[in-house]
Amino acid sequence: MNITVLAVGTKMPRWVDEAVNEYAKRFGRDIQYALKEIKPEKRGAGVNAAQGMAVEEKRIVEAVPEGAYLVVLDERGKAPTSLELAAHLKDWQLQGEHVCFVIGGADGMTDALKQRAKMMLRLSSLTLPHGMVRVLLTEQLYRAVSILNHHPYHRE
Repeated sequence: MNITVLAVGTKMPRWVDEAVNEYAKRFGRDIQYALKEIKPEKRGAGVNAAQGMAVEEKRIVEAVPEGAYLVVLDERGKAPTSLELAAHLKDWQLQGEHVCFVIGGADGMTDALKQRAKMMLRLSSLTLPHGMVRVLLTEQLYRAVSILNHHPYHRE
């Protein structure tokens, strides 16, 4: 199964990259995990939030793997439990889906991009820093895989 995470933003602190890489290497052979950074559009000098999000949307859409099942992270999305996320992952695996998660920029994402998504997912009702979202999403995806593989990482 292929999982791609598209994250608007570059130059994360080293601890973010180290944590994401640590969880990513745990997936094993059955999961091909890739995190791709999307260049954020600079704000100011005549570029407002809406214009910046529109440019970022274009970059995101171009980076989505062809035919991928698109999941956007949004504060208004569903907040699944770890077991529910594992069930989604199992369904996507059975259907042979390439799943692509999108983490928007500082101002979020356009409504058009959200409407393209097959699912909107929320990791928390709290506002989280983008680097933390990368780590949390990767860890939760690893947790979902460990649940499906009956690995003792997840405890109920």
